[in-house]
Amino acid sequence: MNGHAANGSAVEQVNGHAAEVAAVEQAFRPAPFNVAAVRRDFPILQQQIYGKPLVYLDNAATAQKPTSVIDAISNYYLADNANIHRGVHLLSERATAAYEGAREAVRRFLNAAESREIVFVRGTTEAVNLVAHSYARPALKPDDEIVVSVMEHHSNFVPWKMACEATGARLRVVPITDAGELRMDEYERLLCDRTRLVALGHVSNALGTVNPVADIVRLAHARGIPVLLDGAQAVPHMAVDVGALDCDFYAFSGHKLFGPTGIGVLYGKAALMDHMPPWQGGGDMISSVTLEEVRYNTLPAKFEAGTPDIAGAIGLAAAIEYLNGLDRVAAAAHEAALTRYLEERLSGFPDVTLVGRAPGKAGIVSFVMSSAHPHDIGTVLDHEGVAIRTGHHCCQPLMHRLGVPATARVSFAFYNTREEVDRFVDALARVREMFG
Repeated sequence: MNGHAANGSAVEQVNGHAAEVAAVEQAFRPAPFNVAAVRRDFPILQQQIYGKPLVYLDNAATAQKPTSVIDAISNYYLADNANIHRGVHLLSERATAAYEGAREAVRRFLNAAESREIVFVRGTTEAVNLVAHSYARPALKPDDEIVVSVMEHHSNFVPWKMACEATGARLRVVPITDAGELRMDEYERLLCDRTRLVALGHVSNALGTVNPVADIVRLAHARGIPVLLDGAQAVPHMAVDVGALDCDFYAFSGHKLFGPTGIGVLYGKAALMDHMPPWQGGGDMISSVTLEEVRYNTLPAKFEAGTPDIAGAIGLAAAIEYLNGLDRVAAAAHEAALTRYLEERLSGFPDVTLVGRAPGKAGIVSFVMSSAHPHDIGTVLDHEGVAIRTGHHCCQPLMHRLGVPATARVSFAFYNTREEVDRFVDALARVREMFG
């Protein structure tokens, strides 16, 4: 009896300890991402398309906007609309404060050292072109080299091709594996004494591949080579710290970050941008003008000629504030779970081949279907209320490398759901019925 009692007491102690451990683990376990609450912040998601609830899976092309962003833009035009920097009246002062406040919001978002390192542009495309025109072209000589990759968006390929054609420099291209990963051995081999700049994407818009940007920067800097990163597809899905990355330039677009179209950001180290000439002339980029001489303004004004997209900058700041209010780790985990779930569901389609199988990729699933062209897939899905992207995704060199003319692409945001994945898969089955 005493032995049984002792054993029973020991078991109770073990069970009690296990319960305490479970309670502690539960207390520190992150709460699941509340996608239902988030979806209420995005009014466009509540509509129907062809009589069916909208399933929006084209977030890599542009993300939807929360009410707070829409309200911030509307409130600016309702109450504060005025030109900035020049006026002494109250509306101009309020508009200026909001615009420069947006710059500071971006600085904190990227962890840049100074707000003057943040230049507002129209988007990633303009940011890359600015660096190509103002940094690369004046410095390039015949036989100099710029390193890009075969998976780049045209916006991070064509400006460098143009710069090379104008100067006699050469474009060197890093290849990828069949899984869609950057060949880092080839990247390191291409870096040489003739390399003047590395320009690579942080995340592939067509494959979702997350490139090892810390290693990319480290290897380039070991040879004294500056690095530009195209972050258009990275900032919506992950925290970006340009201070920790130590990249020299970083570009992204507001509309992919749940902000408005027509606004984007170029981050650049002040030590580099201080010596770069302006690439557009006009108001605000000058400090003085006479008939004989033009003196240029300091950073960042010398790269922001003319009246900027004031409302866009304010909307971008509101988008950043919205994101800062989310649990971004939980949001990223939610997107990753959706990506895995879709890939699992697509494994049941023998006529579907996934394109891009890099581990740990961002929320993008690209595929081809032997029974239907991507454009036909997109058209049928649209009539089922499902919006995806089809085509070459502004990545024609990549499509040539993959041996396909186009792909169908699903791209997730944190407001997407498993039910929407199921709707997509059901719609894809409809494609098979029609074309199979």
